[in-house]
Amino acid sequence: MWRCAGWPVSTPAPSSAAAPGGRCDPLGPGPAPPAGPRPRGRAALVIGGGLAGTAAALALADAGLRVTLVEGRPRLGGLAFSFHRSSPAGVLSVDNGQHVYLRCCDAYQWFLERVGAARLAPLQGRLDVPVLDARGRSGRRLGRLRRTALPVPLHLSASLATYPHLSLAERAQVGRAALALGRLDPRDPELDGVDFAGWLRRHGQSPRAVEALWDLVGVATLNATASNASLGLAAMVFKTGLLSRPGAADIGWARAPLGELHHTHARRALDAAGVTTELRTRVTGVTRTPEGRWSAATAGRPADGSPVEADVLVLAVPQREAHALLPDGALKEPGRLLRIGSAPILNLHVIYDRTVLRRPFFAAIGSPVQWVFDRTDASGLRDAPGAGDSQYLAVSQSAAYDDIDRPVAELRARYLPELERLLPVARGARVRDFFVTRERTATFAPVPGVGLLRPSAPTDAPGLYLAGAWTATGWPATMEGAVRSGLSAARTALTDLGRPHVNPLPALGGGTPKEVA
Repeated sequence: MWRCAGWPVSTPAPSSAAAPGGRCDPLGPGPAPPAGPRPRGRAALVIGGGLAGTAAALALADAGLRVTLVEGRPRLGGLAFSFHRSSPAGVLSVDNGQHVYLRCCDAYQWFLERVGAARLAPLQGRLDVPVLDARGRSGRRLGRLRRTALPVPLHLSASLATYPHLSLAERAQVGRAALALGRLDPRDPELDGVDFAGWLRRHGQSPRAVEALWDLVGVATLNATASNASLGLAAMVFKTGLLSRPGAADIGWARAPLGELHHTHARRALDAAGVTTELRTRVTGVTRTPEGRWSAATAGRPADGSPVEADVLVLAVPQREAHALLPDGALKEPGRLLRIGSAPILNLHVIYDRTVLRRPFFAAIGSPVQWVFDRTDASGLRDAPGAGDSQYLAVSQSAAYDDIDRPVAELRARYLPELERLLPVARGARVRDFFVTRERTATFAPVPGVGLLRPSAPTDAPGLYLAGAWTATGWPATMEGAVRSGLSAARTALTDLGRPHVNPLPALGGGTPKEVA
């Protein structure tokens, strides 16, 4: 769920300064396209219009290349998109899943600024996560994970000290484990082969602590339980999000349909940057021309279907599609891409005839329900004719291996009673609509050893680069990782061309944003 990009309540911070609590690395607004005529000597082709491909196309165009972006779907945005649904409550804008991010997601914030959509996805002023446990003898019990303005690690100490879902001894053990986690280096390759659950056990974490805290955060960010997660990726998530700066884990999410951000605003930014965007265009193969350029055969081009030629080629598609398109010799062991597994995410969409949730979201333990968000405003339900007091809740279920193929009727029978346990008001409410969206290959599986399989942006074929959240970004499969991968591919390509360019992200290159020769 945490598509930080694979977190999601207040007004957005000014774009020219760090928001309250600061980002993990200061980040100003992205560079505007160069003014005036551009040199058009070099051409780039980006295959894939998800966040990775769109970010790469914008960065290459901003550096003066003539860019063509092709996408097989009729829209941009990859797996973070919206669609319209006719419901008994009216025509709604539905996100395929609940995608959220954190304040430390510098690359995704750059993307939002660059496409002019930052105001549509504001961040919390301070981290505040309501956590409901429905197993209490006297009914459900509410806890909160909140931060203060104190320095790390004291910023979470008050919240942990009063967290009702753990015993006093468990809270103390959590604190010690968090300090130990903060001493790990996520870039250490040895951590990649270690499972997170084993490390937690060795550091005194009870099954209850894993459920009520470590998996509460980890499943949403990694799309895996601790037993199926690489310690390296888990350390990266917790160290960056919770142990780097006080405000790093503040949550942001789209208050408008994702399609408005990732398609409408992104397409407008691509057009303004001079990018030629061709949707409903599938690439069937890539070859090298005798002149050393790249040629891509396509199906569905609006023109005559002739190949697209370019000096730079970025494959910003899922790993299996990339494997199918890679020419011989591009990677030493291309079969590794096929060994990168995938993990599912399931989203349940419930429309009640009345308001049953007064908070923007909550997390749950002691229940199959994981995270629940109020999507009433974002979907357009609030203003739909005849909506009345109806409320639209999205239930986001990460690592949903057991449920991803269940029929809708079974999911309804399983989850509606759980929502009534967590939200007593729902017991007297009528369900006006219930539907499901499924992403069976939502993310790559962050299992121990996956780091050895993830390739970096450059390949052994000159001018050919890889992008996608599955590449070696150091991040799990999130919106942040996707944008980082696109920027990394563009930056590497421009460096190889000897083309001066602006690196907008300190975290990608070190230091402050600067021109790179």
